[in-house]
Amino acid sequence: MAPLITHLYTADPSAHVFNGKVYIYPSHDRETDIQFNDNGDQYDMTDYHVFSTDSLSPPGEVTDHGVVLKAEDIPWVSKQLWAPDAAEKDGKYYLYFPARDKQDIFRIGVAVGDKPEGPFTPDPEPIKGSYSIDPASFVDDDGQAYLYFGGLWGGQLQCYQQGNDQFDAAWQGAQEVSGEGVFAQGPRVAKLGADMRSFDSEVQEIVILAPETGERILGDDHDRRFFEAAWMHKRGDTYYFSYSTGDTHFLCYATGSSPLGPFTYGGRILEPVLGWTTHHSIVDFQGKTYLFHHDCELSKGVDHLRSVKVKEIFYDDEGKIITTTTD
Repeated sequence: MAPLITHLYTADPSAHVFNGKVYIYPSHDRETDIQFNDNGDQYDMTDYHVFSTDSLSPPGEVTDHGVVLKAEDIPWVSKQLWAPDAAEKDGKYYLYFPARDKQDIFRIGVAVGDKPEGPFTPDPEPIKGSYSIDPASFVDDDGQAYLYFGGLWGGQLQCYQQGNDQFDAAWQGAQEVSGEGVFAQGPRVAKLGADMRSFDSEVQEIVILAPETGERILGDDHDRRFFEAAWMHKRGDTYYFSYSTGDTHFLCYATGSSPLGPFTYGGRILEPVLGWTTHHSIVDFQGKTYLFHHDCELSKGVDHLRSVKVKEIFYDDEGKIITTTTD
């Protein structure tokens, strides 16, 4: 399968349908001489592009709308503009993004634009109460918006075991909870306020249950536990929360009856791709469901030089997502 975008390295694609087109909000990978490590320092992105297309089947021409936000224009950011997402409300468009602040701690910021392709003007401070990485926005049928986020290891989620405002620097790096009977840390979610630029609820942990026990997935269950790359979509009355398992390289999903969970593990969406990371979004367009994802085929396996791809995915008669591969 050919990459959707070939003139730049792009990753972590968040896709949305706005004004009859698919808009893609990815990370912008760049070549660097930073050595690979489990903290993710080699993922040293400095700006965002937005892309759009009016056809996915067959894939149509993809428009690059250029740089819409740069790290140097965000007062609180020190480095690493990682995986973003976007949302719309009342004709305004909101770009959510994680980055390290001046104290080297990941926060989540928001920038606002008048068009889905930007440009976007950032708020001068991150969203109060935000932390970690990989924001994913979801607007429910009743208009309530939510922001999901979190990522282990370099994403620092494991540093918040004692509470939302308790950062424990001793847990930085390639660490996470483990041990017999120890439950995995879950991703986080908060309601967004009417302004789409602040939280309107306390940040809460999402519970992902093992179907065979009805209890939370264990920290040592690396084939199923949450690692990063939260995404939410809805089909009928069912909420599908999907995510990456990180060091085992699966995209998985869990289902529930509320956007706040709990969610019960449902299976794998995508088998491992070429490259360490895997990150995605799921969008309905013109009567079909598409999985946006990335791999390192274009860079011949360089982990921090990734390329966005897209393919149609399917559900079975019980609403389970049928596992696929990147081919």
